Amino acid sequence: MAQTTISIRMDSELKQSFERLCRDIGMNVSTAFTIFAKQSVRENRLPVSLSVDPFYSEENLSFLREGAAALDAGMGVEHELIEAEP
Repeated sequence: MAQTTISIRMDSELKQSFERLCRDIGMNVSTAFTIFAKQSVRENRLPVSLSVDPFYSEENLSFLREGAAALDAGMGVEHELIEAEP
């Protein structure tokens, strides 16, 4: 099978960390990416789970900005205090 080269750009610290991880597992970066590519093709999907951190959703950030603006304007925060039964 003919070989080819792929060039990937990434942060140098990430590259070093990934190289260290691969070395600890007992492989090199090329082998790790080949495994990733083969599994992707075999499963017809990327073999990773991607999600958005719910804390950093635009809705939550908007809510936090509004609350911070209200506090900056001297407005209090309303909440109900529920005390536990003794």
